[in-house]
Amino acid sequence: MKTANRRRFLGLAAAAGAGAVLPLGGRPASASSLPDPTVWREFGSPLVPATGHGPLSGVNVAVKDRFAVQGHRVGAGNPVWLAESRPQATTAAAVAALLAAGADVVGLARTDEFAYSLASTNGHYGTPPNPAAPDRISGGSTSGPASAVALGQADIGLGTDTGGSIRIPSSYQGLYGIRPSHGAIDTTGLLPLAPSFDTVGWIARDADTLRAVGRVLLPRATAPAPSAAVLSQEIVDVADTEVSASVRRALAGWRGAADLPHLGTVRFDAGVLPGWVRAFQTKQGVEAWQHLGPWVSRHWDSLNPDVRSRFETASRYTPADLAGAERVLREARTRVDDLLGDRILLLPSASSVAPTRKEAAIGGPAIEQTRAQTFQLTCLAGLSGRCAVSVPVRSRTAPVGLCLVGPQGSDRHVLDLAARVSAAL
Repeated sequence: MKTANRRRFLGLAAAAGAGAVLPLGGRPASASSLPDPTVWREFGSPLVPATGHGPLSGVNVAVKDRFAVQGHRVGAGNPVWLAESRPQATTAAAVAALLAAGADVVGLARTDEFAYSLASTNGHYGTPPNPAAPDRISGGSTSGPASAVALGQADIGLGTDTGGSIRIPSSYQGLYGIRPSHGAIDTTGLLPLAPSFDTVGWIARDADTLRAVGRVLLPRATAPAPSAAVLSQEIVDVADTEVSASVRRALAGWRGAADLPHLGTVRFDAGVLPGWVRAFQTKQGVEAWQHLGPWVSRHWDSLNPDVRSRFETASRYTPADLAGAERVLREARTRVDDLLGDRILLLPSASSVAPTRKEAAIGGPAIEQTRAQTFQLTCLAGLSGRCAVSVPVRSRTAPVGLCLVGPQGSDRHVLDLAARVSAAL
């Protein structure tokens, strides 16, 4: 691609100003018309054209800045990492598959630093906008791709979900998003955070687009269609009042919809969830330090306070800590599998609506409390390896997501169901 077709945004925040929007296919003519640098690190028309023709021809993709794209650097949400990076020799497997199916990569979109956050409050580049709730944060760490989709600057946001980084921005912005079954999609060319939990996922404005991408990226279903759906009142009650009320209203509509599976209830002791979260975060931290610790230990001062704190904690985990965490995670997986079998679990995608920008100080107590509470919901899919699809549901103030957690290998079935849920609710 010609250099004239590329637009690099590192350091352009002051010139461009937050909120600037470039229509797809357009070309920046001046600093004032540049795309929002809180959303994009690089943008083109397109940045990388499709390599083939197929079901995604004419579709534009925003790629999270953790994926390798040939000829471009990986920034990972940190300017020092970006400065030390070299252009990639190859393109990540998931990105290559989208290009081969006819999609154009319109740009590389921002991520929370090393994807080790769920808030989208990156102190280096700013917080991407949330068009559905402009006074609130966008949700991380697939924050840039999510905002690009919500703004209409991309049709698909290709991202990752380790602890909730697809589901949370989808919930906060009224979008559709999927965390696939663990291992369903090749992660070659993805900068790792915690490979035991890392997944390649995506975000769209509608269920049909979400499903169309699944037909390209997902293997054929290896599990039968789920037999039924269930909810646990105890899990729904982990969310705050506004979110739990919105989810309950949606589930009342589910029960009245002829095209949706039977909805039953299960009892669950939600008191175990904080311990499961600690085990999840311990193993995540051990792996994050294994993969990124050597670099981080030389660049502590380059990190935002919240991410630095997590790496500091990760650096102190011992082999005994990991062994204890793995024991808890094995027990948790068994308990989830015994509880659900081949049924879909319905629960809130996040514990609250998006916090306000004022509340979301980097590392502040409000955002950390929200993160801890939301992790109790998102960890259920992560620790069990199950797929999870977030579908927007009606709420009284800001967007809310309903999450469909399905058995491993049932991803295509759950995407089909999400489309029916979207039509019914």
